[in-house]
Amino acid sequence: MQVTKKWHALYTKPRWEKKVAQLLSKKNIENYCPVNKVARQWSDRKKIILEPLFTSYVFVNIDEKEHLHARTTDGVINFVYWLNKPAVIRNEEIDAIKRFLDDYDNIELEKIPVNQYDEVRITSGLLTGKKGQVVSITGRSAKVILPSLGFMMHAEVKISNIEIIMTKEVPFSENQESKSVAR
Repeated sequence: MQVTKKWHALYTKPRWEKKVAQLLSKKNIENYCPVNKVARQWSDRKKIILEPLFTSYVFVNIDEKEHLHARTTDGVINFVYWLNKPAVIRNEEIDAIKRFLDDYDNIELEKIPVNQYDEVRITSGLLTGKKGQVVSITGRSAKVILPSLGFMMHAEVKISNIEIIMTKEVPFSENQESKSVAR
């Protein structure tokens, strides 16, 4: 029988992300604590520091037998659950986070509801072939959603490098003016 490892998110105590990642590594548990390069200004200097990208989250690649071992690590509160089971994070999403962090500094995260915008595929550039949900495009700025995490990362993507796969209808609201199309 083949043991299948899957990525899961662990919820940690506040400001324990890096410490939990170190403790998991000491237990030989594969983990990933994405860090963001952020410029901080003090009164006498400016410095680039590494902050966890997802506050209170560390990702672990484990099989079912390792769940208890990961869960009982100091600083871990619990797994992040979806439908009463530890949420599974797709390998593609972990890879996308890694590539995004390699290519961009000072990334911002914004908590969002999932599955409410058009589904798109990037047609050229660094993220060619990747599918995602577009939240907005202003000039050259696009927002990419990681569905299973419910977070959004901001990146510079040319509008010409995006094709629509599926358009979702936006419900009509009283604030919108009715528009008629001449035929």
